[in-house]
Amino acid sequence: MRFAKWQALGNDYIVLEADDVPFELTPQRIRAICAPHTGMHSDGILLLARPAEPAAHVADLRIFNPDGSEAELSGNGVREAVLYLRAAGWTDLDQFAIMTAAGEVSPTLTGPGSARVAMGRAATASADFPGGPADGVGTIDVGGIEREFQHVSIGNPQCAIEVREGLEDLDLPAIGPAIEGAAVFPNRTNVSFWSADGSRVRARIFERGVGETLSSGTGATGAAIAAHLRGTPSPITVVLDGGELVVEIGEGLEIDLTGTAEPVFAGTFAGGFVDRLAGL
Repeated sequence: MRFAKWQALGNDYIVLEADDVPFELTPQRIRAICAPHTGMHSDGILLLARPAEPAAHVADLRIFNPDGSEAELSGNGVREAVLYLRAAGWTDLDQFAIMTAAGEVSPTLTGPGSARVAMGRAATASADFPGGPADGVGTIDVGGIEREFQHVSIGNPQCAIEVREGLEDLDLPAIGPAIEGAAVFPNRTNVSFWSADGSRVRARIFERGVGETLSSGTGATGAAIAAHLRGTPSPITVVLDGGELVVEIGEGLEIDLTGTAEPVFAGTFAGGFVDRLAGL
């Protein structure tokens, strides 16, 4: 069973081709593959399958979190997937389309290890914040402090919270779970904590189903949109713990996300490990 491991600004995924996987990727098997020490110690799995209509798009992509849940979209994961597709010979094009659970995504390769991804149109109102107003603004308890948040849907739910002072001091593992699982977000939510300085936004990310991460493409996008709606001009450079991403915000909240990704290693799972997974 072949695999490759890729990373984008410290956000790492195991890439699998569906034809190589001899069983269904159940939540229990996903957790076992992503586990530290006994598995691959990964932020998730990217599962690539040949499309039913290859003329329409190059691949179907499913994205799984390490807790076994499925994510609609991942900005970093998409970049890793499209650069893998090019490196693995699925396409020789610099611009193409792939299908995700959030819909079709159109990447453009901008270099050997970088890509710009047209993420589609973001929205401030969605079923992921069903009680929210059209502008997506609400308030939530953040470690005992009531703070304003901006809900953004960019294929997946984002809760972006501006922190003007003390951003680096926040204990995300302590405060993140309560926000992720707050009752106002029935499908849970990703959380970004951000502050702006000119056209640069510093963001820290607590990802749904993962926890605090070095980076998140959709999390960076949520923070950038929140900042943009409060006056920060596009394009916005989002500074994450793992590096920088550039978010371009167009009319109607059309989003382009640009960044890097690279392979770390590739190989095959040992036969005994595959047998263990099959038995789960």
